[in-house]
Amino acid sequence: MTDFLAVDTSSKYLTVVAKKGGTTVVNHLPECAMRHSVILMDEIEKTLKEAALSLNECHFFAAVTGPGSFTGIRIGLSTVKGFCVGTGKPSVAVTSFELIAYNVESLSPFGVAIDAMHGHYYFQTFSPGGTPLSDPAYVTGDEVQNSGLPLYGFEELPLENYTRLEAGTCLQRAVMRSAKRGFSPLCALYVRKSQAEEARSAHP
Repeated sequence: MTDFLAVDTSSKYLTVVAKKGGTTVVNHLPECAMRHSVILMDEIEKTLKEAALSLNECHFFAAVTGPGSFTGIRIGLSTVKGFCVGTGKPSVAVTSFELIAYNVESLSPFGVAIDAMHGHYYFQTFSPGGTPLSDPAYVTGDEVQNSGLPLYGFEELPLENYTRLEAGTCLQRAVMRSAKRGFSPLCALYVRKSQAEEARSAHP
């Protein structure tokens, strides 16, 4: 069960990975915010072709479930869910935190920080082996720094003791590790309400 197609549309970038046997093709576009719905299918088709992999040959499909861009997450999940329904194949969910944590080589606990805008972050802590030590949270920059942990992420962030990983190179390893846990439904991980939901709550 090693051949798969995976997508990450959870942020301003887009990553598509196709793996067939010993061949892995990764296509990563670092800047495509607000264009995921326009270019995703073309990138999927391109990646599958380069890997000589068809949808029916995939053993499973994977997607990053967030947190991140609300719109981007919905686009990626709906696309991958469609592939699962159309082929009868299972899905593998990878959170944005796991995308990073499963690529960190650390001998001590660490935190994964994702920009949530306006001085806030999505934040989760992990053991050296990548096991979660806390629930995903929506916190301030001060709270992230006060954790005192080494920090990792995939963006340029104004945080001390922070290491930036390349999101485009992380997806394959994160998917393969997540797949070892077994198949899982694709449910968006938002952590906080969207701006529209917050506005409705403030003006019922």
